[in-house]
Amino acid sequence: MANRPPVATRTGTPRGMDILRDPLRNRGTAFTEAERDRLGLRGLLPPVVLTQEQQMTRVMIHLRSLSDPLEKYIALNSLHDRNEALFFRVVIDHIDEVMPIIYTPTVGLACQKYGQVFQRPRGIFISIEDRGRVAEVLRNWPYPAKMIVVTDGERILGLGDLGANGMGIPVGKLALYTGCGGIAPELCLPVTLDVGTNNAELLADAYYVGLRQRRVTGQPYDDFMEEFITSAREVFPGVVIQFEDFANHNAFRLLEKYRERIPTFNDDIQGTAAVALAGIFSALRITGQPLTDQRFLFMGAGEAAVGIADLISSAMEKNGLSPTEAKKRCWLFDSQGLVVSGRPQLASHKAAYAHDNAPVGDFVTAIRTLKPTGIIGVAAVGGTFTREVLDEIAKINERPIVFALSNPTSQAECTAEEAYRWTRGRALFACGSPFDPVTLDGKTFVPRQGNNSYIFPGIGLGAVASGTRRINDDVFMAAAYRLAHLVSESDLEQGSLYPALSRTREVSAHIGAAVAEAAHAQELTDRKKPDDLLKDMAAQMYDPSYR
Repeated sequence: MANRPPVATRTGTPRGMDILRDPLRNRGTAFTEAERDRLGLRGLLPPVVLTQEQQMTRVMIHLRSLSDPLEKYIALNSLHDRNEALFFRVVIDHIDEVMPIIYTPTVGLACQKYGQVFQRPRGIFISIEDRGRVAEVLRNWPYPAKMIVVTDGERILGLGDLGANGMGIPVGKLALYTGCGGIAPELCLPVTLDVGTNNAELLADAYYVGLRQRRVTGQPYDDFMEEFITSAREVFPGVVIQFEDFANHNAFRLLEKYRERIPTFNDDIQGTAAVALAGIFSALRITGQPLTDQRFLFMGAGEAAVGIADLISSAMEKNGLSPTEAKKRCWLFDSQGLVVSGRPQLASHKAAYAHDNAPVGDFVTAIRTLKPTGIIGVAAVGGTFTREVLDEIAKINERPIVFALSNPTSQAECTAEEAYRWTRGRALFACGSPFDPVTLDGKTFVPRQGNNSYIFPGIGLGAVASGTRRINDDVFMAAAYRLAHLVSESDLEQGSLYPALSRTREVSAHIGAAVAEAAHAQELTDRKKPDDLLKDMAAQMYDPSYR
């Protein structure tokens, strides 16, 4: 992937304006004098010749002059549309600054405003009206996709049904597959399946980009999804498909339906679980306690909560607990209160964590009743970790685990400052959106996001590089261990449960190697195993430097 051949086109080697209009080839003012003559660019560019470093500096000066996050998103999106190598150079070299713009939290706002800020299409939009010709639509994509991120837009972050406006999520996600995971951009394909939207506000919006109808459900939806999966595998043999931001009622069943057929995963369920488990492993390095002594109470009972609980339970089983004992260490709390056995009309995905207990209607009482060692927020309801909640968990635990993982920022259960201040600096804190360092009583805490970008880029890299036919739960367990292992003692000293974001490509190489190791060990690939998987993974990663 690093030293890839020129991208194939239908018209041979392009020249002149065709090059400047192709973001995969365009270098703008970095084309040399010789290249301008050879490629017919003389006069189409101003005379100055700049290095990529100089171009990047100019981009950052402009970006920092903008005060509105959405304006910054538009500026970077425009750069992405005209010069991908420079865009990814900016992403890689300024990941701490740029990630919150191209992904959470700003991408949520961009999706809400998608119709208003729309400039140029990116990816493939497939509507329910394309039934019977999905393969034909996919063949309009001019590049050999190896990694697809697909959404139907029904549950975008914590913002709900945004329909076709949700395309911003696959686009942002795949930018991180390239920037953090090193998958070449032409191998990445964002897909939105437009089956309508039940968002009345969008249906009345003159600038909404999607179908103006309510969502198709039931068998027609399933048939459409089956056609997409079959067609994608036909048009792009071996492609890895990641499900993103599907509503609970579809997310679990689609994962179960396809996980044994194709190389696929759901990042909201499995990626979130792996990054949360890695954070727990890091927290336990500080407390010195074994995983099997922990008890977790989740605020939320959807995809993320169940996915995390499943992976925690599996880890506990590997450490000696029975399946029943392990699951009893995880409790869910939803809009109706504590999830307990005997509750009528209990959703099937919650059943494994519906334990024997009297109903409890408020979260503080649930903490007092269960005495958890950690609380994990994934309900996308802002401010639910109140002062009373944090005070209660700190009464029970010397070093309480407090993960406020919902995003965007407006949906966070608490801020970093609230978590540290209201537990008197004792919280072992991770967040779903970025927060600034917090100084309390002379000590500075550096909270880091429990961001899936630590996990999914490496999963994708390893799956594409190894050619694995399946991506199973053991891979996510291995990824969690690898990620936690990369957290340094100096990170832990300042309260950081994850490595610095600047190390995400290093992290992705390690996780990619773990995926490849699992693929070879389980005989899920026909490719020859390299002598050094980590070295091989790093060598395959995309480098956006001009060549």
